[in-house]
Amino acid sequence: MSAPTGETIDAPHPRATALLFGHGGAEAAFLAAYRSGRVPHALLIIGAKGIGKATLAYRVARFVLAHPDPFASEVQAATSLALDPAHPVARRIAAQAQGDLLILERTPNDKGVLRQQIAVEDVRRTVSFFGSTAGEGGWRIGIVDAVDELNRAGANALLKVLEEPPQRALLLLVSNSAARVPATLRSRCRILALRLLADADVAAAVGAAIDKPASDPEIVAAAAAAEGSVARAMALLDGDALELRQQALALLDRLPAVDAKALHALGEAIAGTDAAPLAAFIDTVNAWLSRRLDGGRAEIGRLARLAEASQRINAAAREAETYNLERKPLVFGVFGLLAEATSG
Repeated sequence: MSAPTGETIDAPHPRATALLFGHGGAEAAFLAAYRSGRVPHALLIIGAKGIGKATLAYRVARFVLAHPDPFASEVQAATSLALDPAHPVARRIAAQAQGDLLILERTPNDKGVLRQQIAVEDVRRTVSFFGSTAGEGGWRIGIVDAVDELNRAGANALLKVLEEPPQRALLLLVSNSAARVPATLRSRCRILALRLLADADVAAAVGAAIDKPASDPEIVAAAAAAEGSVARAMALLDGDALELRQQALALLDRLPAVDAKALHALGEAIAGTDAAPLAAFIDTVNAWLSRRLDGGRAEIGRLARLAEASQRINAAAREAETYNLERKPLVFGVFGLLAEATSG
């Protein structure tokens, strides 16, 4: 089951994912609002990374574009937002050929490197997009994945649409952290918070994505270690990612104490040019940090130090990935920052 070192298991993109696991309540809430004709013009879908927020956003978009009349009999009788993958709307969205759907996400720059933020010029397209008439006389829908990746200029450009939303327009904003969404945007959206998935739902989603039984032992083990995230479970099936995660967690749990010999071993484990080990290491650190930052049980000073360490760690990881820097110094730098942040 595990991918050989250097290979990855690719999950289908949310635009081509027909199934949604573990978020029936959120789906039912949107369907009820849509059937009543009181659908919000902007929906902020928040939750941890990799739990299905974008999958839900695309599911909403497919359903609304396929059923533009909320009072139609098939909508009133619907029990979910499921749409047959063979439906023309589903096929066009999967092929990125649906004219009434605008996607805002990070794109490569002129050097082919993925931008760290959503380009402002892309965000500005929302004004003309929502200002034009829907091609099929129905809705115009925009998905921002993720709104956390907007800079101030991008957020201001999006705000222009939110301040004066046109009729039959729907903006679906995906966010990994509500705290990172500017208050000016957040206040103009209806918030739909998604919970972490149960292990069984994670296993079911992974199994469906890679066409394997959810009961497969490696899927079960990855789901149990994924802390409610399908994306993390998928990553843990790559090569030695699960073992690497356990190795990193053992060191994180010892903080602020640091074991130099163990750090050397961890640095060796993620050395080289393969992106998967580095991604698994940083994801493990970020998940560990997120639990402590979201819990809010630590004193204010320590929380501030952890937040600052998080920013510096992720900046260093991006630099290491972009410029193919040695990874062992990164490991020592990460644990140095965390030891300082957790001491005292």
